[in-house]
Amino acid sequence: MPSEANKPGPVFRAHCCPCGGHAADGMNRRTFLGGVGGAAALGGIALSGLSWSALAAEQEDAAAAPGRRPLVVKPVLAYTLPTRSPQTSWRPWGGIQTRQDVDGELARIRGELERLQAAADFPVQFLPIASGRSGQELAGVKQEIASADVTLLYAAGGDAFEMLGKTAKDLVVFCRHKSGPVSLWYEIVSPIYLRRHTDKLAVQHINDQDVVVDSQDELLWRLRSLCGLKNTLGSRILAVGGPGGWATPAAPQLARDRFKLDIRTVTYDELGELIKAARADRPAVVRASRRAEDYLKLPGTTLETDRKYVDNAFLLDQIFRNLMKRADCRAMTINGCMTTIMPLSETTACLPLSTLNDDGYMAFCESDFVVIPAGILIRNISNRPHFMNDPTYPHDGLITLAHCTGPRKMDGQKVEPARILTHFESDYGAAPKVEMRKGQVVTNVVADFKAQRWLGVLGEIADAPFLPICRDQIDVRFQCDSLKLAERMHGFHWMTVYGDYRKEVGYALRRVGIQWESLG
Repeated sequence: MPSEANKPGPVFRAHCCPCGGHAADGMNRRTFLGGVGGAAALGGIALSGLSWSALAAEQEDAAAAPGRRPLVVKPVLAYTLPTRSPQTSWRPWGGIQTRQDVDGELARIRGELERLQAAADFPVQFLPIASGRSGQELAGVKQEIASADVTLLYAAGGDAFEMLGKTAKDLVVFCRHKSGPVSLWYEIVSPIYLRRHTDKLAVQHINDQDVVVDSQDELLWRLRSLCGLKNTLGSRILAVGGPGGWATPAAPQLARDRFKLDIRTVTYDELGELIKAARADRPAVVRASRRAEDYLKLPGTTLETDRKYVDNAFLLDQIFRNLMKRADCRAMTINGCMTTIMPLSETTACLPLSTLNDDGYMAFCESDFVVIPAGILIRNISNRPHFMNDPTYPHDGLITLAHCTGPRKMDGQKVEPARILTHFESDYGAAPKVEMRKGQVVTNVVADFKAQRWLGVLGEIADAPFLPICRDQIDVRFQCDSLKLAERMHGFHWMTVYGDYRKEVGYALRRVGIQWESLG
C-alpha cells in the first residue's frame, strides 16, 4: 500500500486555455494551479453603455490601431568657457573652450539629432537645444525640461547635473571621445557624479547604463526603450471576462503596481449580448464575410476548417475592435472563451486575436496578467507583434513554443504563410498555424509570478513543426546551457518577438523595479 507521500496526485489534462469547459477527471491544468477564478475577483473598472448599435455607429471600420505616443526629448548642452589665469591650472579638460566652439557643437548636435530622427523606428520629438554653463544659466528652461520625457545631456563641461537630476524625468548623458571635441565629463562622470567620490553608485535616478560615449546607435536604442516604456506605463487594457493571472491571483494588482495598467472589464454576459446583436446585424455580417474572404486571399493562406468559422471570427474581431475604441485603448485580453462565448460566436477567439495583433493592436488570450505587461512593453518597444506562447522543457539547446493565436506579421510588415485550422484542443473554430520564419532571431521574454525578476532569452527559429499541440509552433534554438535555462525559467507563458530587444527591455525594467537577466 503506498504511503501518503507516494500516493498519486490529482489526474488532470493540460489545456491551452482556461476555458473551464473541458472534462478533466475533476481537475484541469488551470484549476490545479489556482487558475483564474481567484484572480478575476480582483476585477477592474467596468466598461459601461455597451450596445451593439452604439458600438457599430461609433466605428464602422476600425482598421489599424492608434499609433504610439512620441517620446519627447529635451537636448541640453552643458559647457565651460574658461578664462586664462597665469601660473594657474585655469583650463579644465575638454575641447570646448570658446564661444565659437560652443556654436560649432550646437550645429553638430543639431545634425546628429536630425539623423537620429530619420533613423528612429519609433515616434520621437526633439525639443530645441538648450545650452548653458550651469544649472543657474539653464533655469529659464526648467519647465521645458520637467515636461519632457527625457533630457539628453551633452556633457561637454559645466555644472548642470544637480539641477537636471532634480528636474528631469529621465536623464541620458552623452560624452564625446572621438565624435567631436572631447568632453570634460568623459573623464569625471563616474568618479565625481555617479559615485560622488566613493567606490559605489551614489545617485538614485541614474547609473552607468545612462552614459553613452560617441555612439548614436547606443543613444537610439535607449530612446527606443524609453519610448516603449512611456507607452506602457499607465496604458489601458480591456479585460473580457475580467483580469486573471494563470496561477497567481495577485497578478492583475502587480501589473497595476509595476506598470500602472488601467484595466477595464467587460463581462461574458455583456459580450454574449453584443455577439447576438452583431449576428443579427446583416450589414455587419456581410462586412465580416467580405473581410474573411480578403484574408483568405492573402498569399500563402490555406483554409483547412469550415469557412463559416472564419466569417464568424471576423465578426468577433470587429466586436473587439469596437470595444477597444469605446474603451479608448489598443490592448485587450479574453479570459476563458470556450464554454460561454463559443456557442454564441460559433467560432474561437484564436483567429481574431491573431488579426488584431497584425493590425497594431495588442490582443492576449487567457487574461494572464503575469505576462501581459511583457507583451505590452515588447510591442511598444519593437512595434512588432508579440507571440504569446506556452514554453516546453529546454533540452539540447532547443525549446518548443506553441499557442493558437500567432500573428502573421511577426516582423510588423510581411504576411507569413498560414494554414487556417481548428483550435487544437477543441478541434473547433478557426486558428492560424503560422509558418514563422526559419533562421529568424527572436527575443523571448519570461516574466515571473511575483513581478520581481524577468528573463530574456535570445534564440533563433530552427523549425516550425506540426506536432499535435497548439497550432502555432516554433522550435527555438538558443546558445546558453539547457540546464541553466531550465533552472532560470519562472512564471509560465513567454512572449516572443522578432529581433533582439534584450537591451531595451532591461533598460526599461530598471525603471519599474524589475530585475533583468539576459541569456543568449
